[in-house]
Amino acid sequence: MTFREKMAWVSALVSVVVGAVYFSVVAGRSDGGPVSEIAYQWPMIIAVIATIVRSILVHRYGHATAIRVEITGEGSTKDIDREDERDVGIDRRGELIGYYVSSVGVLAALVLAMLRQDQFWIANALYLFLLIGSVVSAAAKIVLYRRGF
Repeated sequence: MTFREKMAWVSALVSVVVGAVYFSVVAGRSDGGPVSEIAYQWPMIIAVIATIVRSILVHRYGHATAIRVEITGEGSTKDIDREDERDVGIDRRGELIGYYVSSVGVLAALVLAMLRQDQFWIANALYLFLLIGSVVSAAAKIVLYRRGF
């Protein structure tokens, strides 16, 4: 398993965990009342920040590890694949597939807004599809690494 594939696995896992925690917290706050009274804003902000931090750490961790191996000579550069044409192509294709899924979510949120649905549904539809897009993007990268590009 290449280093970039491992990072795709980490990205998918963290996205699923952060999304599951967010939706369980919001579901716990529902207590049968109207959705307009559910305080979802702060949990969503925290979930989005956690996802952004995950993205930064996944990208930075890979670069920092590669630099550490080269400077100290500890480990092997075989463990950290250099970014080659295949890695670039897989990353682009995976991100494009995730973009398509996220775009469907934006359209769904737009339809909800045109139907004058509550902000709760619009915001959660956007977050859900961005989360699904992230997971699908990582899954596409994993499949492309496994089955070939």
